[in-house]
Amino acid sequence: MNKDQVEIDGVKYQRVQPNGNRAVVVVDRGWIFAGDVTEKDGRIVLSRVVWVFNWHSIGFAAVVANPKAKGVDIRQMPTLVDLPVDSEIFRLPVDDFWGL
Repeated sequence: MNKDQVEIDGVKYQRVQPNGNRAVVVVDRGWIFAGDVTEKDGRIVLSRVVWVFNWHSIGFAAVVANPKAKGVDIRQMPTLVDLPVDSEIFRLPVDDFWGL
């Protein structure tokens, strides 16, 4: 094993290497995701995705600054999110482990 692996109960886990392209992406109809962004063939593909489900008592800027703040509901997504590029309203670059 190397320093990027750990073994627990006989199962080896490999550290995910971030690609430096993580962003909070706001898309039409109010959906907000964060993930590692790749663009290909007119699509935005997000990996290591979280869904910014909702928040209260703070504003959007505070959510971006501290996704673990009280009142912020961020949910893990079990798969990639694949979006048409035209659905993007805006994106904000964030650190490689934002929301995880």
